[in-house]
Amino acid sequence: MATMSTVYLNEKFLPADQACVPVLDRGFIFGDGVYEVIPAYGGRLFRLNKHLQRLQNSLDAVRIPNPMDTEDWQIMLNALVEKNNGGDQSLYLQVTRGSAQRDHALPKNPQPTVFAMSNPLKPLAADIIESGVSAITLDDIRWQRCHIKAISLLPNILLRQEALDQGAAEAILIRDGFATEGAASNLFAVIDGVLCTPPTGPFLLPGITRDLILELAAANNIVHREQRISREDLQQADEIWLTSSTKEILPVTQLDNTRVNNGQPGPLFKSMLALYQDYKQQLRNA
Repeated sequence: MATMSTVYLNEKFLPADQACVPVLDRGFIFGDGVYEVIPAYGGRLFRLNKHLQRLQNSLDAVRIPNPMDTEDWQIMLNALVEKNNGGDQSLYLQVTRGSAQRDHALPKNPQPTVFAMSNPLKPLAADIIESGVSAITLDDIRWQRCHIKAISLLPNILLRQEALDQGAAEAILIRDGFATEGAASNLFAVIDGVLCTPPTGPFLLPGITRDLILELAAANNIVHREQRISREDLQQADEIWLTSSTKEILPVTQLDNTRVNNGQPGPLFKSMLALYQDYKQQLRNA
């Protein structure tokens, strides 16, 4: 029988099957909360300060007080990694506004609910590195504050499922003729030899992995640019990538049932993947 993973809930570590929240928690009633996903490599948390800053930005945007300071978050998350046997993990943490009588008005003096869990983080499959994945473009039906990492993800879920129903791995979202991001990922495209990604703003989440790729590009003299990417740009791109904390860098080799360039992961993807793996290894060895 598999050992039940350890989770954190409101100042306690306990087995996942024993963790419960009240039915009046606003996260359950309204989807009133925010979240973060943080990888750990070799038991070491990946760019933790940047993840915690993004968490703070989301909490401020939805007016939930941060229930923990930076040091407390660090202690708790590192303890969770250790209790789940270290190694490579994906940590999910969630903060809701807590329990209150159901009312759209924000409760005064909320007591936030804090939950965190960990799952093994598996490397990108070799066949994906060799062959890439398929994606489709869909209209971006989400709200206008996508820079907030909110737990109310029903539009993203429906968009991603539509992609899966069509045999694709991800949906690339189009708003007013321009790509924003994937349903659960950031977007890069190599256009005329330049690595491009849509600029941050209210219509996409500022990704921690996205930012690292831009840093690695700058450090290694890879020409890169933040710019708007049209549907037509995607159709003519030399390479398309999807990035996230858990996917890392995913090459898209088919878009809307048409091959991207020659239908194989491109040379810049392979170069960036190597740089990214080196960065991870340095973290493991730190």
